[in-house]
Amino acid sequence: MKDFDVDLFVIGAGSGGVRAARIAAGHGAKVMVAEEFRVGGTCVIRGCVPKKLYVYASRFADAFEDAAGFGWQLPQMPRFGWRALVDAKEREISRLSGLYRLNLEHAGVAIVATRAVLEDRHSVRLADGRVVSARHILVATGARPVLEPAIPGRELAITSNEVFDLEKFPERMVIVGGGYIAVEFASVFARLGTKVTQVMRAENVLRGFDDDMREGVHDALAKAGVKLLFATLPTRIEKADGGLRVGLSNGEEIACEEVMIATGRKPATAGLGLEKAGVELDPLGAVKVDAYSKTNVDSIYAVGDVTNRVNLTPVAIREGHALADTLFGGKPTAVVHTDIPTAVFATPELGTVGLTEHAARAIFAIVDIYTASFRPLKATLSGRAEKTIMKLVVDGETDRVLGVHILGEAAAEMAQLLAIAVKMGARKADFDATMALHPTAAEELVTLGTRAARYEREVLEAGPGAAVAEP
Repeated sequence: MKDFDVDLFVIGAGSGGVRAARIAAGHGAKVMVAEEFRVGGTCVIRGCVPKKLYVYASRFADAFEDAAGFGWQLPQMPRFGWRALVDAKEREISRLSGLYRLNLEHAGVAIVATRAVLEDRHSVRLADGRVVSARHILVATGARPVLEPAIPGRELAITSNEVFDLEKFPERMVIVGGGYIAVEFASVFARLGTKVTQVMRAENVLRGFDDDMREGVHDALAKAGVKLLFATLPTRIEKADGGLRVGLSNGEEIACEEVMIATGRKPATAGLGLEKAGVELDPLGAVKVDAYSKTNVDSIYAVGDVTNRVNLTPVAIREGHALADTLFGGKPTAVVHTDIPTAVFATPELGTVGLTEHAARAIFAIVDIYTASFRPLKATLSGRAEKTIMKLVVDGETDRVLGVHILGEAAAEMAQLLAIAVKMGARKADFDATMALHPTAAEELVTLGTRAARYEREVLEAGPGAAVAEP
């Protein structure tokens, strides 16, 4: 057999590439990884991790206000410092990036801090001109934000890449888009004190999520002070009065300090030499792969957002691990892309797994829906006007739970645990047979549909002295 410099060459040191490299090395493969930016990829450097830190920061204002209802007396409302948050974030992601690099090194993976492109089906050319031959090549370059629509002045806008490191905290901000990235940052900045206007082509936020949850997120954004403009798009962005001015399709003009475009992401495949190596791409530019992450070229593979299958960090990690096991571990493994839990980290947050009501009705003859909307126990003393919404989507013929959707505090944590039950094919009867843990919000999930439980919940949220009709 032909000798190669390495058994596996990985282009991109994000979550999927790092996992594939480390597991492959653990199986005894000789592995090299090329990364032209920072080890850790989108999730660690400019995605889920820094975003979640900013989400935490945005929730403290509510916590300070709520404390008064529980007997705490704050002499004055604390002040928020943007630069302190940015600096703290940078320290944490630098620490995590260092750990990712250390784990690769400990596994025996060679790391080259440079750009790499495919020369042919078994060769990669580095930016310094060096060519490395590889038995297998993995493309794990992720995706990049797109600046769309193509309007005059769009170069003045920022994306989710730059938003974490703004020099000044914006007093006014326009966010373009209605997907989860746009929604999350609208929620974050509004709660930190920015006057946010969110504009989108759609008639509501979060296309593809359950409609009841979409309405709940819409209401929460509005209550947080976000000005929502639907069926509206920017027509131009221009400099004005030391800031920016945005023209909208509805005729409005909005003055602001920052415009963030969050209308989608595109697989980062441009300039990688994929076409030269004969790798097929779809019309969006994503690498086309089979269930084992193999392209049409036997020696070339791809995992993560660059394939545009399910663009979530844990999915990329699972795909990378499965590929390493398939190629070097003697365990051919196909990743199943169904019943994957996900979350939208607005406030309150949305956690979901499985089918939406709309999707279920398109597939199953009979669909049963169980819903609950209630005031959280904490809100009875804080006085905050908020609701927790829960929804179960059930196959009416088999009683199998098809989907779970939760909007409220710790919704993401609940969705992660419920994903186990959904993945195992749990029935609504299994939920009903599970003893409730009281008092929690999650107990509602095992008492949905019983009048006695509803009465107890109504008493709890109504507060002392309120009259509630007994069942």
